[in-house]
Amino acid sequence: MKSGIHPEYAPIVFRDLASGATFLTRSTVGSDKTIEWEDGNTYPVIDVEISSESHPFYTGKQRIMDSAGRVEKFKNRYKGFGS
Repeated sequence: MKSGIHPEYAPIVFRDLASGATFLTRSTVGSDKTIEWEDGNTYPVIDVEISSESHPFYTGKQRIMDSAGRVEKFKNRYKGFGS
């Protein structure tokens, strides 16, 4: 690898605003806000609206769409048009 062209990775905390979960990881992103982590050190923190802790795909709490009900509503609404 060429030296000097790759970004520097630094420890950072990502905080999920939906669930309150926090993750300590490494990233090239920085932040002016900081948080004290469980190990007593202070790290930059990035607030995210959704993560694997709150996303329906990962939590298994997906919303099931009632497509049959939607089709029936559509048919009832436009009954008599074009026939």
